[in-house]
Amino acid sequence: MSVRRMGLYHRILVPTDGSAEGERAVSHAVDLAEVHGSTVHALYVINTANFAGLPMESSWEGIDEMLRRDAEKAIAEVARIAEDRGVPIETAVVEGTPSREIVRYAEREGCDLVVMGTHGRGGIDRLLLGSVAEKVVRGSNVPVMTVRVGPERAGEAD
Repeated sequence: MSVRRMGLYHRILVPTDGSAEGERAVSHAVDLAEVHGSTVHALYVINTANFAGLPMESSWEGIDEMLRRDAEKAIAEVARIAEDRGVPIETAVVEGTPSREIVRYAEREGCDLVVMGTHGRGGIDRLLLGSVAEKVVRGSNVPVMTVRVGPERAGEAD
């Protein structure tokens, strides 16, 4: 007979960009993991598409090192938050298009839930910039919980 955890979620993926605003989504993920006895998977995607237009000789190594330092710092912060609460944590840093890599990771690692922040852009901003969270919601077979992060806009209710 196998032993099963009592919670609904066993593996919760929380993509992070290392921003202070994004810590709200991290806190939600860790709260859920604590209640459900889950493991948090912290993922940082180095968005290599942002640098695709740079000539290779333009000190890519320096940029790559800087991006990796930022990634490790962001992942370490999620690990610290989870460990402070006694929540098991697994971390990963990958390269690629954020929405695509988040969906791939969630499915490959058997995650039960993705918890991620959304900046709540609307109108023309969303149309022009797209939204990583929206692309993940549309492309993922794994349920996605979005957490509003960033400054509240005037006139919006909680």
